[in-house]
Amino acid sequence: MRNNKLPEFLSGWLFAGALALGASPAIAVAQEATAEQAVEAIEEVFGVTQGQRRNHTKGACALGEFIGTKEAATYSRSPLFSGQKLPVVARFSLAGGNPNAPDTAKTPRGMALEFALPDSGPQHITMLNTPMFGAAQPETFVAQMIAMKPDPATGKPDPKKIKEFRDSHPDNRAQAEFLASHNPPASYASSAYFGIHTFKFIDDDGKVTPVRWRFVPQDGEKRLTDAELKTMPPDFLERRLVERAKKGKLRWDMIVTIGKPGDPEDNPTLTWPEGHKQIKAGTLTISSTMPQQGAACEYVNFDPLIMGDGIEPSNDPILLFRSPAYAVSFAKRISGM
Repeated sequence: MRNNKLPEFLSGWLFAGALALGASPAIAVAQEATAEQAVEAIEEVFGVTQGQRRNHTKGACALGEFIGTKEAATYSRSPLFSGQKLPVVARFSLAGGNPNAPDTAKTPRGMALEFALPDSGPQHITMLNTPMFGAAQPETFVAQMIAMKPDPATGKPDPKKIKEFRDSHPDNRAQAEFLASHNPPASYASSAYFGIHTFKFIDDDGKVTPVRWRFVPQDGEKRLTDAELKTMPPDFLERRLVERAKKGKLRWDMIVTIGKPGDPEDNPTLTWPEGHKQIKAGTLTISSTMPQQGAACEYVNFDPLIMGDGIEPSNDPILLFRSPAYAVSFAKRISGM
């Protein structure tokens, strides 16, 4: 299998470039994209690193625990908010399929969590460090990958196709502008992470509450300065994460925003207005970090639709599409492809 090493600007394109709604005739895609089509499209851009994730290939593992709050338990009967210490397997990552992507790239960072729920299966939460996503429909993702596919003659994408994609996908702009105007985090440990999608909390009486969540670092958020952006080495995120963990435990507070009537629930490119009620739903504590090879997170398929009773997905088409797409990628990598 090939393992393309794309230029930094192309590595950054996976999310920053534009994941949005619909496709222009120049980069037409089937009306209903399949999971296989999406994964193959990523492979056409980044190549294949055998036995590795097709997206968010570069990353690091961590172990810790989570304790939910009583206030969250009033909205959701999920065991996540039982108040017990729940073991957590975590993974921090860089967006894109390039295992050698520079850590200074203006792409999203990811935090994926697997909670061991008491007396039941796992709960997954998979997040990005941008408050919105870059696509409203799966077809957009495939269309963007087609636009990004390198020209065999130049090894770079066709600027005309990229321009056509940008011009025809206005809902790409929010995430792209966020990434362009915010320098990357100085460490995985100094970044907030957003659930992006709307989920539903179900209480003991069956009442449904739409929510969105984010994990906020108790260390505070810190981004690279413009000078650091130019001088930092290509591989510092994992090293800084490990060094920080050696100094003491890392903690993030899970902040849940309570939805109101009229809030967009099925479009992850749209954020909710300010002024919503927010609650602290729990605290994530990371006690140890390590390279991903051979570690607990390496073979976890962080499917965001794996969840216990008391939390349900919205009808967000991107959220619902992630599960089958993750399954295709997982099947390929565990088979050594």
